[in-house]
Amino acid sequence: MKALIKVLIWIAWISSAIAVAFVIIGIIQGFFGRLVHNTEIIKYFYVADSFFLLTIVSLLFLHLGKHNKE
Repeated sequence: MKALIKVLIWIAWISSAIAVAFVIIGIIQGFFGRLVHNTEIIKYFYVADSFFLLTIVSLLFLHLGKHNKE
C-alpha cells in the first residue's frame, strides 16, 4: 500500500509540473504569438486543465484513503 501512495504522490507532482509548464507556454504564446503553427493558445490551457484534474484526483484519493484508515 505504501508503494501505491508513493506512486500517486509522484503522479501528482509530475502532472502538476507538466500543467504549470503548459500554462507558462500558453502565456508566452499569448504575448509573443504562435510558437508552433496550427496551434491555438487555448489548447495549452485545455491540456493544463487535464493535468491539474489528474493532480486533484490523485491527491483526493490519497486524502480520502487516509481518513478511511482512522
